[in-house]
Amino acid sequence: MTDITELADKVRERFADRLQSSGVDLGELTLEVAPEHLLEVCHALRDEAPFGFELLVDVCGVDYLDFGRSEWETAGASAHGFSRGVAEGEAGRLGAVQADLSVEQTERAERRFAAVYHLLSLSNNQRLRLRCFAPTEGLPVIPSVTGIWNSADWYEREAFDLYGIVFEGHADLRRILTDYGFIGHPFRKDFPLSGNVEVRYDAEKRRVVYEPVSIEPRVLVPKVVREETRRNAAPVTEQGEASGEGRDE
Repeated sequence: MTDITELADKVRERFADRLQSSGVDLGELTLEVAPEHLLEVCHALRDEAPFGFELLVDVCGVDYLDFGRSEWETAGASAHGFSRGVAEGEAGRLGAVQADLSVEQTERAERRFAAVYHLLSLSNNQRLRLRCFAPTEGLPVIPSVTGIWNSADWYEREAFDLYGIVFEGHADLRRILTDYGFIGHPFRKDFPLSGNVEVRYDAEKRRVVYEPVSIEPRVLVPKVVREETRRNAAPVTEQGEASGEGRDE
């Protein structure tokens, strides 16, 4: 078994001009390559003896919209690590929530969509993570690796279905989890929680019909129940009415 730092050194030496970044964190090696170098790097990682990553375990899509920004604050909320929801309009509010929740996107984020490949070398007993960002957000396109690992077929279809990432060269790129009439890509961070359409059975037409969703999107901010609020609350009697005790006169 090759040490992870030794593997990282070999990878950096072999792909010095092909890697956009590389790093070892928590005992795992992560590489990042541009789309134009993805197939070349994948071929070498599979076929060359020092690597031997013959097995593709998974391909997953990632949406980095508002990456690094959170609507949850922990520093001043509790010393025990409990988080508190930030009220709407305050600093730290997730930008995508306040944006238009339609399928059409007006703002374009840089390096938003990426495909992440998890590789396993059975011969060397090593794992490696490879990440590739789509060059544009409007139509994220990344080369398909189905010609290198057959197992990428359904994985890439899943990433296409849920994130809208187009894998160029895939022989049968179509939805795999959502319905045929589904609109949008549900794992995108700006996708409305209630969706865009709803389905029901129409007795007159004798079939399932699609209609615009009737649920209005809303954001719920959890409230913090503090001890002083509990102490001042009026006790409730058996009849379900407040007795008046415990309240400030």
